[in-house]
Amino acid sequence: MPDVLTLGEIMVCLRADGPVKLGGTARMSVAGAEANVAIGLARLGHDVAFVGAVGPDQFGELARRTLRAEGVGVQALRTDPAPTGIVVFEQRVAGVTRVDYHRTGSAGSRLSISDVENAYAALPAPPRILHITGVTPALGEGPALAVRAAVRLAKAAGARVCLDVNHRSRLWSEDVARRMLGELSAEADLVVASEDELALATSGDTEVSRARSLLAGGATEVVVKRGAAGATAFTAEGAISHPAKPVTAVDTIGAGDAFVAGYLSGIVDGLPVAERLARAITTGAFAVAGHGDWEGLPTRAELSILDLPDGTAVR
Repeated sequence: MPDVLTLGEIMVCLRADGPVKLGGTARMSVAGAEANVAIGLARLGHDVAFVGAVGPDQFGELARRTLRAEGVGVQALRTDPAPTGIVVFEQRVAGVTRVDYHRTGSAGSRLSISDVENAYAALPAPPRILHITGVTPALGEGPALAVRAAVRLAKAAGARVCLDVNHRSRLWSEDVARRMLGELSAEADLVVASEDELALATSGDTEVSRARSLLAGGATEVVVKRGAAGATAFTAEGAISHPAKPVTAVDTIGAGDAFVAGYLSGIVDGLPVAERLARAITTGAFAVAGHGDWEGLPTRAELSILDLPDGTAVR
């Protein structure tokens, strides 16, 4: 039985060393919110599978090879006639990254209900957790229906559903996003959001009232990410906060996905809420302290490294 099943679009990622319009060099990797979470969980020793589609191109081969090399199950990663999507990151000025998507009509945007149904049918047993984000339903009708199908099958099998709101304003309008995210959050057992995203998932005038609204609607946990200010988890027993780890920020892209990977890892391991938060804060800090969406994420043996004093040589 896989610990976690997730679905979405994995893209080729190009990280430019300077302004794209001036040419120059770029580093190639892969990226995608759900794929980042899957890799983070696999590095922590969990059994995780990814449902998606890539093109019949070398970019698709890179995506498949990367997931497989990181220990993520790719049996449900289909090859589609459409090309693999591309995302370009350009650090325009220090601390500000410009993101340019080339994903319209991509293989990942053609994810469908049948992809999800086939993935569930092929599993030896239902996953313990289904992880979804607000990115996938924003890609089009097919992916939105696929997410709904995944939630339906997960609930029927008794799996927990985790929703990371992960709003991308360039992919859909706020009205459409609010409607879809509200529906998904009503089905989720765990809702993860930044402070501003929480308002898209539910009603309420304050963070506390919004969290209580989600808990009253069926969620068992609502986790609010605060970046450098840490995070807070709301449950029926109350709220627990945890400060961020003090690290030198190198690249903040992917930090939210790393946070979710750490939190889900804590759930799978049966940790109490406070320890789940601590692990999530730690994995998020690893992401911020290194370059790339997922490249700097820790293995289980490395989780304590950030507690060592500066200048320590691990021998």
